[in-house]
Amino acid sequence: MNIQEVIIHVRFAPNGRVVQISERPAKLTPNQWFEVLNARASSAYRPLARGRGIFRLSRTTVEAFKQETARPG
Repeated sequence: MNIQEVIIHVRFAPNGRVVQISERPAKLTPNQWFEVLNARASSAYRPLARGRGIFRLSRTTVEAFKQETARPG
């Protein structure tokens, strides 16, 4: 079975705020999207050097998270 993997790149400012994150839904700030991913898939996160990190998730998982955040309420 071939599951498409998505790598979501995260860049942090020196103060710890997220300044850039890929695959982000338009209605969420970079910090909000990071919080969603961290709350639901923290085990998929890997820190990198120089204020960066990545989440490795399946495409279906990322799309499910986007759908959840798109719901009103």
